[in-house]
Amino acid sequence: MSAALALDAATLDRDAPRAPSYVEATLTFIAPMAAKPFNYTFQPPDGGPMSNVVADQRRVRIHDVRPVASRMTLDTAGFALVRRPTALRDFDDEAAIRAVYYPESEAILRAATGAARVLIFDHTLRRRIDGAPDRGDGPRQPVARVHVDQTVASGPKRVRDLLPPDEAETLLRGRVRLVNLWRPILGPAIDMPLAVADARSVAPGDLIPSDLIFRDRVGETYAVRHNPAHRWYYAPHMGTYEALLLKCYDSATDGTARFVPHAAFADPTAPADAPPRQSIELRALLFG
Repeated sequence: MSAALALDAATLDRDAPRAPSYVEATLTFIAPMAAKPFNYTFQPPDGGPMSNVVADQRRVRIHDVRPVASRMTLDTAGFALVRRPTALRDFDDEAAIRAVYYPESEAILRAATGAARVLIFDHTLRRRIDGAPDRGDGPRQPVARVHVDQTVASGPKRVRDLLPPDEAETLLRGRVRLVNLWRPILGPAIDMPLAVADARSVAPGDLIPSDLIFRDRVGETYAVRHNPAHRWYYAPHMGTYEALLLKCYDSATDGTARFVPHAAFADPTAPADAPPRQSIELRALLFG
């Protein structure tokens, strides 16, 4: 993390409302299973189940990250909380997201990582509707199961899917990272905040490759087994002027953080009348 971003992270605690040092909440993990887990993004044509995942719900302690935010970086913990306001006011305007928000986000990612090249390839808006499925007819919903968006196999595949073959193979000889930039678009975010696990507390065996089946392709993500060694964090009352960076893949194998599990969760301290969560997550490939 650059000195400027580290300084911003150090001030994040100052302006936020006072919050408990941790909350105890339920996170949904995957139970041990013999078959490879799968999730369809549409109704399977054979009428089978959309998922074979067996859920394992656990009560865990989720710590306030603000007192330690300046020490949490993408390469150490796998995530970083930064203060970077956006000039965009209308997140229903797709053209404006690409014209205004994408360049802003690219600048944030460059400053946080020093990457030589940033390729933003998509984004998702989420607006929580109580009881609605994530991939139904309405808006995308917060994902309340612990997961990582990419795996050791799907990270390089994403590069090959998005770039011409020769260019992809050249870039894959260097360092490649996949990073998500998550931001509330209605703040402060009290309803269904995002919990992230310190990557240093996650063992390789906790990450379970899982098929994510689209109509035209099969992707792979990690489901996550519960491990009492996990150390979980969240940013209470996260504002629209803040962004959370999440590392979903890193080709480096030198001990740097490579994958960060994360999930939305019901904060037991949230008031009943808290506005439903609205957020945007943007996905980017970083080279060099």
